[in-house]
Amino acid sequence: MTSLDKPTDNTSADDARAVTEAALFEAFGGVRGMVETVLPGLLFVTIFTINKDLHWSAIAALAVSLVLVVVRLAMKDTVKHAFSGVFGVVFGVVFAMFTGNAKDFYLPGMLYTLGLALAYIVTTLAGVPLIGLILGPVFKENLSWRKRNPGRKKAYAKASWAWGLILLAKCAVLFPLYWWADTTQLGWVLVALKIPPFLLAVWLTWVFLAKAPAPIDVFAEMEAAEAAEAAAQAEQGEQASPAGGRHRRDG
Repeated sequence: MTSLDKPTDNTSADDARAVTEAALFEAFGGVRGMVETVLPGLLFVTIFTINKDLHWSAIAALAVSLVLVVVRLAMKDTVKHAFSGVFGVVFGVVFAMFTGNAKDFYLPGMLYTLGLALAYIVTTLAGVPLIGLILGPVFKENLSWRKRNPGRKKAYAKASWAWGLILLAKCAVLFPLYWWADTTQLGWVLVALKIPPFLLAVWLTWVFLAKAPAPIDVFAEMEAAEAAEAAAQAEQGEQASPAGGRHRRDG
């Protein structure tokens, strides 16, 4: 167990909260990740609102997604959030071009949101909440929370329920609009609903994890075990060497 496992004072508790904040920021991309998520869709709906041209709107959204990836690569930064945005835009562009309906640019992302909401709920019901699978490696605890840290597993379950229900509520707004509203109405509502539900889910995750037991650093445990094993082997070698020397002298 590490020193963060059981905070003994306000300082260690504050440290645990800081670790939680940093991990959430890393996992969900922070401000830049939110910009990379919103900007392509915002550009698409803005251009389509102005000229009603599906092709130019799609090209602009795809181009800005690629630029975001190039910027990440140039800065030698992680590209996972930018690449996820590119894939989402590509699917949307292909789908909209295939059907000729500009609203279908948003459909793959909406279906992904619905699938993700169900994944959060189903995995939680199965006892392996998805948010724990996502954040476990970030906290260097992997799956230790499943059996060794029940309080943390409970927090992950609450957070996964929050994510699932928030995303389902978002889908309950968007799918009726897909059928009843026009492209610009759907697009602006979708852009407006990109950040607030996400921030609410992240904030609830932080609240639940800040009150939970600290993560068990399994990597530190493995390193300690390896160091102890190496020390034991070295000690055995030192104990065996005098005996070997006496054996050679006796011969």
